[in-house]
Amino acid sequence: MKRPFILILGVLWLFGCQTGGPALYSQEQIIPVEKSLVWKISGNGLKKPSYLYGTIHLIPKDEYEMPESIREALDHCKRVTFEIDMKELTNLRTQFSLMTKAFMPGNKTLKDLLTHEDYAYVKQKMADRGLPGGMMERMKPMFLSTMMSSDEDSENTGSMTSVEMELYRSARRRKLETAGLETTAYQMAIFDSIPYRDQAKMLVDGLRSMEMDTTSGGQSELETMLQMYRDEDINSMQKMISEEEGMGQYENLLLGKRNLNWIAPMSRMMQEKPTVFAVGAGHLGGPGGVIALLRARGYRVEKAGN
Repeated sequence: MKRPFILILGVLWLFGCQTGGPALYSQEQIIPVEKSLVWKISGNGLKKPSYLYGTIHLIPKDEYEMPESIREALDHCKRVTFEIDMKELTNLRTQFSLMTKAFMPGNKTLKDLLTHEDYAYVKQKMADRGLPGGMMERMKPMFLSTMMSSDEDSENTGSMTSVEMELYRSARRRKLETAGLETTAYQMAIFDSIPYRDQAKMLVDGLRSMEMDTTSGGQSELETMLQMYRDEDINSMQKMISEEEGMGQYENLLLGKRNLNWIAPMSRMMQEKPTVFAVGAGHLGGPGGVIALLRARGYRVEKAGN
């Protein structure tokens, strides 16, 4: 799965050299090695720098503190761009639309996708969490997996928030424009492109993995990811996603292809006005990450001061 990224980077490298002047990085330097969640983007014709902020979708409220470098960036930028515009996600009409699209078509249920043993196992786990069976069983397995894993870990980590929501609140207080690199419709299409049977297997594997972590006293997957986030280890976060059982085979769909799709709108937005881009930290590191792709395109992308 890594070879297509290398080929793509080669093409982008040539394109960057032709359109962005002398190369700023050797091919060995394109992939970031520094540990940081905040990156400054400059060069390649930009009049003012923009910033890249790696986020995480769940973090304990009492643990989150916005990096000082992002506070400073918000003082100088005119727009905050998320994967999906948070203004759209917080709209009641959008939320209702998402709920209606969260269910499998044709009255398909989990029972149609799992063995009798696995189905009984998931049903018991849903009952343990107080989740109603009938409606939830019709939900697309990846949605159900997200709900159940979040619920499991919230018992251990307390009240949770998302970095995106905290940043959105700060942007609203500052009356900054917000935007998105994708639409909710596009992200929903990504879910639908993964066969439901594969999604159901990921759900079962994830629940069994959480159970093993609990009984062995080990860290849950979310806690492991949170520790990487605390350490600002973007390359380990990317690697964890790519090597995750079941999910890894869809790495190009969930990460690589989306990262490539973001570069053109990011370039346009940075030319228009200085922007803070807030995307999942797992999208930043590695050979197909946003940092490597921007560097290959001719931008200077450097670790911002914390």
